[in-house]
Amino acid sequence: MTMTMASISNMFIAFQPKNNANLPKLQPPPPSSFLSSSSLITSRKAITFTTLCKASSNNSSLSSTITQLQNQQQEQEETPSPPKQPQPDISSVWRKLHGEDNWVGLLDPMDARLRTELIRYGEMAQACYDSFDYDPYSKYCGSCRYPREEFFECLDMKHLGYSVSRYLYATANISLPKFFMRSRWPHKLWSDKANWAGYVAVSDDDTTKKLGRRDITIAWRGTVTHVEWVADLMNFLRPISPEVACSDPEVKVEAGFLDLYTDSEQSCGYCRYSARHQVLSEVKRLVEKYSHEEVSVSITGHSLGSAMAILSAFDIAERGLNVMKDGRKVHVSVITFSGPRVGNLRFKERLESKHGVKVLRVHNTHDMVPKSPGFLINETSPDWLFKLAQGLPWSYTHVGVDLELDHKISPHLKANGDSACAHNLEAHLHLLDGYHGRNTQFRSSSGRDVALVNKDCDFLRDEESVPPVWRQDLNRGLIRGPNGRWMQPERPTLQHDHPQDIDHHLNQLGL
Repeated sequence: MTMTMASISNMFIAFQPKNNANLPKLQPPPPSSFLSSSSLITSRKAITFTTLCKASSNNSSLSSTITQLQNQQQEQEETPSPPKQPQPDISSVWRKLHGEDNWVGLLDPMDARLRTELIRYGEMAQACYDSFDYDPYSKYCGSCRYPREEFFECLDMKHLGYSVSRYLYATANISLPKFFMRSRWPHKLWSDKANWAGYVAVSDDDTTKKLGRRDITIAWRGTVTHVEWVADLMNFLRPISPEVACSDPEVKVEAGFLDLYTDSEQSCGYCRYSARHQVLSEVKRLVEKYSHEEVSVSITGHSLGSAMAILSAFDIAERGLNVMKDGRKVHVSVITFSGPRVGNLRFKERLESKHGVKVLRVHNTHDMVPKSPGFLINETSPDWLFKLAQGLPWSYTHVGVDLELDHKISPHLKANGDSACAHNLEAHLHLLDGYHGRNTQFRSSSGRDVALVNKDCDFLRDEESVPPVWRQDLNRGLIRGPNGRWMQPERPTLQHDHPQDIDHHLNQLGL
């Protein structure tokens, strides 16, 4: 993207030293080998900083120098992106990779194709973080930074071969302050009721051929590296019905997760439909659109987004959206990262046995979030105690198959990283890249950039020479406007993004 004169001028401060004869020339910085393509602090165009020095010594005006730099940029080729892993052809094995046999024989040792799949969905979950505006000093805080139509392009993820069909929003009515972000400028709020919660994406034709099916992916945003949100949970189970229709009154889930999934706010255009209604109507629309093809629904999320992924998978199956009109089944699978427990034993049994939803949970053994809620009574308790406590409102159990990682086997990570580091999604993807099975040494499989780990935390050893929390906005997002004043640039108008036929699909679902 060609930088405007205003944006280039923000990168320099003009100065006129009295005597610059003995000053060393300003050299261009070495190219960064570790910044992600989605980093907001780098430019894709090379800038000749020595031109600025010459301008200073020749009393040239800063504006003419910037114009010269801008013209020079336009003549240069764009810096090549880091090589992307091509999507392998898994058309003949995709069902096994998505849990048809509960991943038996694929985890230890780790199947190379499965590893690629897990990292791919992990990156789609990470995209929720990389695109979310967390800055409380931004008037767009709580929204997605990028237009839906340009989502993957802006994140340099077009190689995945997906396009976003709709954004998902959740209401901020419930008590999860670590999840909902609000602007410090109340008069500049884009919405005081909603937060962007994720997206639904669909594979394109070429990717569909390689995947062996049309893949509908749902990615839920979580809570980045923070783990304090666990303390905000209501920490008691309540029946999933009537919010999510279920004939078994003993199926129960964590009350806070259920509120987040089902609450709406009629006064807000973004969340006048609950997150539940948004995702169900979109899945129904897409399954009908591609009814002549093989279709899968793959749901992913990290942290709190993991809980939303499991809830929405249960709901999709409970509503029968995984069965086409001609009776063909739509494979529903969930790949989560560092997620908490969601419901009780009856919830697990109905999800797995009755509906056949496949869940693979990836987590770091040193992370505390997967150990909650249900610290006291859970699937690790003695059988007699677990059975005895089934009726209690704090008896939780994990669902699906567990893939346990250990950050202490990586030579790149600090062995004693804090709780936020152990919970970090990029760290999980790094560990997946080097995981080959239990009791095996860490060995990178794809050469995944280790610097990505420190994008939002301080987990890499000092020997890696990567600064912590390096992904940040240039000048906190401010630019210098035409009048020379610093200001927040306007973004494209945020659309409510509700399809015109959403009511039609909800009515057919009885919602």
